[in-house]
Amino acid sequence: MCGCKTSLVLAAFIFSSLVSQAQPYYDLIGRTALWSTTTNINGSGIRVGQPEANYVQNAEPSVFEVNPANQSQPVSLFTYISADGIANTFTNTVGVESSHGERVANYFYSVWYGMATNVLHVDNYDADYYITNYLANYDPAQNDLVVNQSYTYGFLSVADQEQVDSMYDNYEEMYRTLFVSAVGGGPTSSNAYAPGTSYNGISVGVYDNISGAFFNNIGPTIDNGRCKPDITALEGATSFSTPQVSGASADLMQAALRGDGGSDTNSAFDLRTIKALLLNGAVKPPGWTNASFYPLDQRYGAGVVNVFNSYRQLTGGKNSAIVSQLITAGSSHPPTGDTGTEPVLNGWDFATSTSSRSPAKDAVAHYYFDVSNHLAGARFTATATLAWNRQLNQTNINNLDLFLYNCANSNLVAGSTSLVNNVEHIYQPSLAQGRYDLQVWKAGGSGIVSTIEPYALAFAFYSDTLNVSGSGTNVTLTWPVYPAGFMVENTTNLISPNWISTNLPQPVITNNLNSLQLSATNTVQFFRLIQPNL
Repeated sequence: MCGCKTSLVLAAFIFSSLVSQAQPYYDLIGRTALWSTTTNINGSGIRVGQPEANYVQNAEPSVFEVNPANQSQPVSLFTYISADGIANTFTNTVGVESSHGERVANYFYSVWYGMATNVLHVDNYDADYYITNYLANYDPAQNDLVVNQSYTYGFLSVADQEQVDSMYDNYEEMYRTLFVSAVGGGPTSSNAYAPGTSYNGISVGVYDNISGAFFNNIGPTIDNGRCKPDITALEGATSFSTPQVSGASADLMQAALRGDGGSDTNSAFDLRTIKALLLNGAVKPPGWTNASFYPLDQRYGAGVVNVFNSYRQLTGGKNSAIVSQLITAGSSHPPTGDTGTEPVLNGWDFATSTSSRSPAKDAVAHYYFDVSNHLAGARFTATATLAWNRQLNQTNINNLDLFLYNCANSNLVAGSTSLVNNVEHIYQPSLAQGRYDLQVWKAGGSGIVSTIEPYALAFAFYSDTLNVSGSGTNVTLTWPVYPAGFMVENTTNLISPNWISTNLPQPVITNNLNSLQLSATNTVQFFRLIQPNL
């Protein structure tokens, strides 16, 4: 139980028009592509929670409620819960309307702008009551599968942050509730705030695609230097980027439960799988960087959420390791020489790694990929994300790492080897074609938390190509809709090129292709695809 006093701070209190930015916002986080290429991925069947901090101090009743009419949703979708009771009508006596809560709901489940427009139910809580009466007592609340938290505890001591993190991690382990939490703050802030510091939840920051800046607290965490945020979204403040990720989580959960990721729906629906897919589908903004010991960018996490990329990796299905082995603890683990190959280049796995204490043996799972296409000189991008949980009532985590080896020469291409994070992430652009061994490694020996650890792995190897065709006076450019995040630029001179994109129209999605139609001119033009399109 967390004994620290709750003093909640809104992650942001900023308001602006949604109408003018709706379409670019949809395009850049993948909702347009998802809805254009799939049927009814909208959070259907997923019950969600929205605790809201009471931003009017000592107000009675509490200011936390969402007005259903402002989301074009029926009153029956909502339950309102506070210290004053429970209500299923609006207005009511247990709380009053929150303008901050309205804006959060806009991005979460609003029919107009939301990422998950058809959720099963919304439990709208006063946040103080939610924390002190449900979380701190480990009460299962209303069985919400995704809980959006667009507030923070503000600055805490290390001891208090650790208490809060443990409360959230234990609750998630007990009830399989995915907490999606704002990392807090603004451009001059530092260090992530709880509850965005918990191990098992998803911590969300902001990427401003106009200025190219981040508007959130940054890692590392003050307790042991972990990466937070995990991911970012597009908005002016973390209060409103967070519900975008909450909605994307509900979408993936729905898709997993209906079998879009294959017949093992329990594995596809597992919160670790959802987290790995969300992070692995993210688009890297300019300046994104990481290191083997610090797997995520301290400003942007894994990048900007793109629900379409994550969904397409989900549909690659569950793909088991080709071979797993136990090796002497601390010894090298090059490719084994097995000839098996994963059937897809984009997919996921949910498995259990088993090492041993005595004798001290590390566990290694090998996933082999033949990375190639019909273009001999094509280069690939490889991205892989490993996620596992801090276990119930544990202070520490098991140590898992992620490695990518070139099978031709057994050279290590990339690795993610943090000792404190329960996420590992590899991003390797300009990868030569060849055979590769993606490894999930788990430490053995006396210092481990447990000999077994369930984990989720998401992976993608891709090489996008731009095709040009002509018909009469028109030129058509096409490229695959997956992976999202590419845009076309053009120039008239390759000797000293000035690549621009602002003179080109927006592409149209047709038959899983982006299509861009231009009028032919007498001027020589050159075109290229480039990431990121943010």
